Amino acid sequence: MPVNAIGAEQLSGIEEEADIYEAFAPHVDTTNISSLTFYSLSENTGKKPSLKTFQDVQYMLQQGKKREAKLVLRENSWPTNSPIRSQLWPALCAQHHVGKSMLDGFYWDMVNQVFGTTELPEKPIMLPPFVDTIHCLPYHLTRKGRAVADRVVSVLGYACPDITFSPTLYPITSILLHFMSEEECYHCMASLVTPKEKVFITQTKLLYEVTWKTVMQIAKKHAKSAFNYLSSMCNGQKSESIYMDWCWWILGGLPFPHLVRVMDCFFHEGIKVFYRVSLAILILFHKHVTVNNTDWDADTIKNDIDNALPKFCKSIPVSPAKLLRTAFSIRALSSTYISRVFLKTEMLLKSKSVLSGPKQMVRSRSSDNLPTSQSQINVQMMSHTLTIREGAHSPDVRVLSMGVFPIQAIKSKVSDQDTLFTLWSWLPVRITMYQPVLLYTTEEHGCSLTTFYVRVEQHEPTLLMIKTCNNEVFGAYCSSRWYERNLKDDRGQRQAYFGTGETFLFSLYPERAKYPWVGIEGDTGLGHASELFMAADSKMITIGGGEGQAIWMDENIRFGKTDRCQTFNNPPLCASGDFEIRVLEVYGFVGA
Repeated sequence: MPVNAIGAEQLSGIEEEADIYEAFAPHVDTTNISSLTFYSLSENTGKKPSLKTFQDVQYMLQQGKKREAKLVLRENSWPTNSPIRSQLWPALCAQHHVGKSMLDGFYWDMVNQVFGTTELPEKPIMLPPFVDTIHCLPYHLTRKGRAVADRVVSVLGYACPDITFSPTLYPITSILLHFMSEEECYHCMASLVTPKEKVFITQTKLLYEVTWKTVMQIAKKHAKSAFNYLSSMCNGQKSESIYMDWCWWILGGLPFPHLVRVMDCFFHEGIKVFYRVSLAILILFHKHVTVNNTDWDADTIKNDIDNALPKFCKSIPVSPAKLLRTAFSIRALSSTYISRVFLKTEMLLKSKSVLSGPKQMVRSRSSDNLPTSQSQINVQMMSHTLTIREGAHSPDVRVLSMGVFPIQAIKSKVSDQDTLFTLWSWLPVRITMYQPVLLYTTEEHGCSLTTFYVRVEQHEPTLLMIKTCNNEVFGAYCSSRWYERNLKDDRGQRQAYFGTGETFLFSLYPERAKYPWVGIEGDTGLGHASELFMAADSKMITIGGGEGQAIWMDENIRFGKTDRCQTFNNPPLCASGDFEIRVLEVYGFVGA
């Protein structure tokens, strides 16, 4: 074990004899980079542990052994100046890439398109508006290295116009550039901003706020003593401000050798690594200031509570190995639990930003998540459901066929546009950035569940809209792929229900209402029945469950029924409860 001093685990190191320049890119100033290596050794061995090679990790990734790779990345304390990262980090990032692989030279074509030349400009590059200039951390990059980071971030902003606020994007770019070329760095960042399965980098103000609120929520449960201690130090003020800068404890506070080891795990596992490390920092801080005899007296902490944790991180009294051991030994902190807290927090924040009520129209707080004009045209030109005109006396129900009416005529349908705005305001903010596309409609593709699955099952999320023969219009936002009906649990059994709490029901006509997951309001005490989101097989589709099914449709997509259910606490979505389907439409979102 590392040497103990004054009751705290202190940094222990072994100087590497290898040339430090073999690991770092030319645009890095290595003068102040510590080449200490940190090992958890038995003191009587005097030997360095056997570290895995890049080929070892690469083999695990190629064989789909992600869990084994995860454990190797957590446990192998490669030196800060190890050359392994020039291969390891690009490989870790590449496994998250979505879509076609970028061809060689793609990045430089983009640079030419944005700047007109591949030469680095002499004048400073204007950074995209999503960058937080306060946190443009260069670490050990040279002046040229900083210009390279500026250019990578600028090209990424040009290629990804949907990014609106992402303060961690620049420092992560800077870290990558320590171990690779500019082009490789861009490819890595492009992979980290697009994955579907994991979150690496938040890209909106809302989701950035969700992260620190998530840290605060999980700290209440999994770092309870530290959370309560910090709350007591706040002199009656809210402790929220402490957690707002949580990611800067890591990206801006930790010594570079610690940060590099954290990133080894982050590039494989995603933002949950940051969550765990932030809790480890809280736990270690609390232990350091309360158990050990230090100069961290209560008055000092109270007088500068917002800077206490960043200050602690800069001189953290444990090795990188100890920091990671603390982080990954926090019990019962599963990825599923973190995702659930994150999702509930996102839903709560969004619900506060709009006018909500069981029968009220819900309006967007701003134009940020209203459909673009192109989205309006796409949906209204394709849709056979968003076509109800509510007159002063009686509804004039008409069915649009694609292309029959000119765009101007569609735009003049104020009620249609209003209905679309209402529906759009209910969608998760990140989804409103994407263009909708009609995946399946009974009008064109026939009434077959088999065809439905062929056209829809690989898309996530999807929006189902039903128009009955009585002209009722309702549906569901389905958070997960319908393909998950085929997935099996750890015992090899097919799970009946799947999906997440982001799923919701809605009614558009004759009444407008959204019915979110009951879990958004907190613990309901309904247990398993409150999480029956989606189910499907060759004979039927079900959305919502528990004492009834919110939406059920048969294999011919002709008849259905709707009841109150415990998952959404909704009333039946049409008056009779049973309905005959006139039109079923399913939308996906390009790029989601």
